[in-house]
Amino acid sequence: AEAYAELERSVRAALETYSNVHRGSGHNSLTSTLLYEQAREIVLHDLGLDGEGHTVIFCSPRRAELLQARLGQTGCRTLSSRDTGLPLGLRALAVERKALPAGAPFQPGGGTARLVFPNRVIWARGADKFEAGTPAIVNVITFARALQLIRQFGKGAFFAADAERRTAGDILYRDELEKFSGRELLSALRATLIGRGVSVPTLEGARPFINLDNGASTPTFEPIWEAVCQTWRQGEQVQGEIVREVRSICAEVLGAPEADYDVIFTANTTEAINLAAESLGKESEPGVRPVVVNTILEHNSNELPWRSLPGVALIRFPVDDEGLLDLNALEVLLRAYNQEGRGRKRIKLVAVSGASNVLGVFNDLAEISRIVHRYGARLLVDGAQLVAHRKVEMAACEIDYLAFSAHKVYAPFGTGALVVRKGLLQFSPAELAQIRSSGEENTGGIAALGKALVLLQRIGLDVIREEEQALTERALRGLMQAPGLTVFGITPDSPRFADKGGVIAFDLKNRMASRVARELAEQGGIGVRSGCHCAHLLIKRLVHISPLLAQFQGVIVSLFPQVSLPGLTRVSLGIENTVGEIDTLIGVVDRIARQPAAEDNPFSSTKTDVGRRMDDFARAVAERVYVQRN
Repeated sequence: AEAYAELERSVRAALETYSNVHRGSGHNSLTSTLLYEQAREIVLHDLGLDGEGHTVIFCSPRRAELLQARLGQTGCRTLSSRDTGLPLGLRALAVERKALPAGAPFQPGGGTARLVFPNRVIWARGADKFEAGTPAIVNVITFARALQLIRQFGKGAFFAADAERRTAGDILYRDELEKFSGRELLSALRATLIGRGVSVPTLEGARPFINLDNGASTPTFEPIWEAVCQTWRQGEQVQGEIVREVRSICAEVLGAPEADYDVIFTANTTEAINLAAESLGKESEPGVRPVVVNTILEHNSNELPWRSLPGVALIRFPVDDEGLLDLNALEVLLRAYNQEGRGRKRIKLVAVSGASNVLGVFNDLAEISRIVHRYGARLLVDGAQLVAHRKVEMAACEIDYLAFSAHKVYAPFGTGALVVRKGLLQFSPAELAQIRSSGEENTGGIAALGKALVLLQRIGLDVIREEEQALTERALRGLMQAPGLTVFGITPDSPRFADKGGVIAFDLKNRMASRVARELAEQGGIGVRSGCHCAHLLIKRLVHISPLLAQFQGVIVSLFPQVSLPGLTRVSLGIENTVGEIDTLIGVVDRIARQPAAEDNPFSSTKTDVGRRMDDFARAVAERVYVQRN
C-alpha cells in the first residue's frame, strides 16, 4: 500500500505538467520531455548499463518482439512492465547505440521522421526512430518510478495490492460527477483538471499555465485518473472485465456494432494504422497492383506506412486552400482506376484524416464513404483529431477502419484502438492473438480510455462541438486583428465554418514559428506547438517551400539535426479551455506582433533568463516525481 501511494503521488505530479514530448515549446512539454528522457536513464541504471554506449527504446509488447527479432538475441536487453506487477503494456529495450538498425524503421509514422519529401525521408536518429507515434509518456514515467520503488520496497511491491475489489462497472461508470450531464457536467469536469492553476515562470512573474496544445496530446481529469489507479490495484479477473467493457464502450460511442466490428487495442493511432497497412500488404489479387489514396493533408502516421508497403502504389489527393477534398474529382479518380481500368492498378483503399491536425478541418466522411464504396474500395479514417470533438457513426457512414488514440481523448495512458469491420484483417489466428494480447496488457490505459469516452458521451458531442466552435471563432477573430498575422484554413466568415474544429495554424510576419511559440510560453505561460506538425508535405505547400529550398533544408537537417526549420505556430483547443484563456492568448499574440522583430538565428541555443527559469521549473518537477518525499 505504501509503494502504491508513493507511485500514485509521483505520477500525479507528472500529470500536473503533462504534455507531448520533444517538439513542444511550453513549460509542460519541456517538463514531460525531461521526465521521459530521465526514464531512459533510470532503466539503464537498473540494468547496470552506461548511457554513453546505450539507449532505451520504449514500445508495446508486439513492437518489442518485432524489434528484438531484427536486432538478434544479443542485440538488446529487455525490461517488461509485466515484471513489476503493473498493467502498463510496456517494454523497455536497452540497445547499444551502434547496434541500432540503419534505414527505415519497420513501423514508420509520427516522430520517426525528421523531414519528409514526396519521394524520400530523412529519418530521426537514435531511439526516436523506433518509437512510432506518441509514446506512452505517462506509462513510461510510471514504469521508471516503479523500478525505483521496487529497489526500496522489494520485487513484490505492486503484486499484492491492499485495495477494495471493484467491479468494472464501478470503475468505468461510477464517480462523484455521475449526477451531472451536458454543460453542467462539462463545467464540473473542468474544475477537476489535473494541473489547473499550476503556476509557471514568465516575464511577468508566475502565471497559471494555459494549455493550448491539445492537438498534440490532452491532459486528464480526476475521474479518469481515479479509474487508472483503481484498475492498477485490481486482479486479473476484474482487469479482464474492464477490457471487455471498454471494447463495448468503444463500439457504442463510435457507432460500430460489435456484431460487425472488431475493437483491437493498440499503443496509439500510429500503431493502429501500421496494423491496417500490414494487413493490406498480406492481401493479393492476381494481375492487380493495389493502390492506396490519401491526401496531402495527412499526418505522417497516415502517409509513411502506406508508402512503405512493397508493391503498393500511393496517390496523394489534393485539397483546396481550406483543406477540403474535391469530392467530384475523387469520384473521377476512383472511376478511372476501378471502373474504366487503368492498367493493372486498382484503388483498394482510401485513407483520410477525419480532421486535420494543421488546418482543423473535418472531412465529410459520409459522402467520401459513399463515393469510395461505389467503386469497390474501402475507407480508413485517421480519427486521432476526430473522436474527442465530433460524433462518429462508423456503421452509418460505412467506415471500414478507424484508428485513434486515447491520449487525444483526455486519457494519456498509452493506449489506442483500431476499430475494423470483421473479416478485413489478414492475420492468422496466432498473429491476431498476439496483436490482441499486446494491446490488452495495458489495462490501466484501456480503463482510462473507457472512462474518458463515457464522460464525453455524458457531456454530449453536440455540446462539445458548440463550445469549441464558439471558442474557435473568438480566437480566430481576435488573432486576425494582430498586425502581420496570417491564419491558414477556414475562417469565421467562410460558409464552411461549421467544418472547422479548434485547431488554428498561423504565421507571424518576420518571425519563425519556433520563436513565436517560445515567446508565447515566456510572456504568457501559454503552451502551443510549432514547426511542421508531422505533416511536412502540407506545411511546405502552405508556406511555399520550393522543391529547391526543400532539398537545401534536407542538407541542413542532415548536418545540424537540432536546427529550427520554417513552419507554423499551432493553437489547439480542448474541453478544458475557457473564454478567459482565449482572451489571454489574443492579448499576448497581439503584444508579440507589435514588438520589434529580433533577428532569428535557427542555429542558436542561447536561452533567455525566463528560458533558464523554465528549465529550473522542469527540473523541480522531475525531482518531485523521481525523488521520494521526505
